[in-house]
Amino acid sequence: MTLHSPFGQPLLTFPEQDKSPLSIRAKALVFVDPRSQALRQALERLAPQSLPVLIRGETGTGKELLARQIHRASDRGGLFVSVNCAAISPTYADAELFGYSAGSQGGTASSRAGWFGSANGGTLYLDEIADLPLAIQAKLLAALENREVTRVGAAHPQPVDVRLVAASSIDLGRAVQAGRFNERLYHYLHEGELALPALRQRIGDILPLAEYFVGIYSLRLDRPVALISEAAQQALEAHAWPGNTRELENVIHFALLVSDGEDIRPEHLDLPNLEPLANLARQLQQLGSSGEPQTLVELRLLLNEALARLDEGAS
Repeated sequence: MTLHSPFGQPLLTFPEQDKSPLSIRAKALVFVDPRSQALRQALERLAPQSLPVLIRGETGTGKELLARQIHRASDRGGLFVSVNCAAISPTYADAELFGYSAGSQGGTASSRAGWFGSANGGTLYLDEIADLPLAIQAKLLAALENREVTRVGAAHPQPVDVRLVAASSIDLGRAVQAGRFNERLYHYLHEGELALPALRQRIGDILPLAEYFVGIYSLRLDRPVALISEAAQQALEAHAWPGNTRELENVIHFALLVSDGEDIRPEHLDLPNLEPLANLARQLQQLGSSGEPQTLVELRLLLNEALARLDEGAS
């Protein structure tokens, strides 16, 4: 399978110059599965607009990839600034996010724009936004609504033009109910929302992603590109992938390290050895969670036919 660049094409990856220490999870995303194709269409509609965007999805699904593509497809000429909110110090969160003026931080002679100022004219991506302290959440909302920030130690605010793209692996609505997330900020983010399904819910993306990682790691390991055997393909599609795309990447990397032939077999994948009935139950669960009406209709017909044959054999 040949994979290409995004928008109208199936593969989305980090360009080499875009990689950063914060980009440590999903390195690739494909749009082959029907749910992924619907996601891409929603992304294409949102990207040219000025709306803030909230990307919801489990860890390792590729939320930052979507955020970067939103920035690329917009008309914003500024930087894409990626910030892991969990890594921001609560003590210095104000200064890190909004910057500080000269002399305000331990007598420093220089000022700093902060993450917000660095994204002026561009896009600020806040990963796991719920990890921001509540007080900072309120200041963030004020900066976005008023289009200005006041650096720590500064007497006057400075104008800024920032588009916010945020991501969360938790339900922010429930965080609001628990008093852990700013309700007004939640409604601000709710204007534009993208739900990135877990890999187990995008079964059609599993094998294309696996083939992509086979190509990447075969090149790195200086070995011929291996083929994924039919049995290994079935094992990959049956696995639940709790670690999503990052787990799949690790599994393929391991398989290429331990395989000694031209193909990857199930024993090279180091996945749980499911019993046939458990394997079937997991596949049925994955199909049932797709939410596609046609898939559910076809699944019911297939199960009814199988049960009818079993009844005939038992009589």
